[in-house]
Amino acid sequence: MSALPPCPHCNSTFTYEDGPLLICPECAHEWSPAHAAESEAEAEAVIRDANGNVLADGDTVVVIKDLKVKGSSQSVKAGTKVKNIRLVGGDHDIDCRIDGFGQMGLKSEFVRKA
Repeated sequence: MSALPPCPHCNSTFTYEDGPLLICPECAHEWSPAHAAESEAEAEAVIRDANGNVLADGDTVVVIKDLKVKGSSQSVKAGTKVKNIRLVGGDHDIDCRIDGFGQMGLKSEFVRKA
């Protein structure tokens, strides 16, 4: 059996090489092996708070500076405690629910672990 990685979309083990690409015959997804290595590295990346502490899903964090909320005249004040965060990829690392504001995305550089 070959040492090719499984398909990232359907996890099929029947992938094969066609030139520089890997192809899945079951879902017809094509990707480059270099792209697969980059996505694995992103999955292993850790998200840290403003003080350098590693954050995890379910942690409680505290906002360290006043943050303006787009579309609202209010702002999230420094010292606001946010419970049960969820880490996500993208520009805003943290998805959370803040009392009085609802669902919100925060950047990890503006919080510290409680």
